Amino acid sequence: MERTRVNYDYQLTKTLALLRNPGLLLASTKANGQSNVMTIGWGSVGVMWARPVFVVMVRPSRYTYEFIEESQAFTVNVPSEAMRSFVGVCGTRSGRDLDKFAAYHVATTPGQMVPAVTIDDCPMVYECRVAHFNDLIPANLRRDIEEASYGGRDYHRFYYGEILGAYAAADY
Repeated sequence: MERTRVNYDYQLTKTLALLRNPGLLLASTKANGQSNVMTIGWGSVGVMWARPVFVVMVRPSRYTYEFIEESQAFTVNVPSEAMRSFVGVCGTRSGRDLDKFAAYHVATTPGQMVPAVTIDDCPMVYECRVAHFNDLIPANLRRDIEEASYGGRDYHRFYYGEILGAYAAADY
């Protein structure tokens, strides 16, 4: 899919609506060229340190965690409606057990600004370099949220990714 460079806030309301349903696709690539993708349903876009930032949350138990830790880069890919079933797979299957890109014949292209792949069929892509990360502090989290989302284990790491490039298809 052909995409052109756009401002990071281009169609942001649409992107955030898709974050909630069906979710966005977070991809990262290791130095050896191996890539992984997972579905995310939580995240935030804004301005920090006078830079556009996409904040994503990844649990240490997730396979993608080791990819971002190694590369310090990721892409957030906004899926088309036709990709809904792939988004479901990426939210339920681990890359430890399945190369999702190969198994579902999903084409990728290296990012223009970061050493991570972008997903060809996604009409909107954000390329991000980690500017900061921090781990959730359970004691600072409201108890009902902690109980509903964590149950005392596997707390997220927050990655603040400076958006180095945002690209959209003409029909997004």
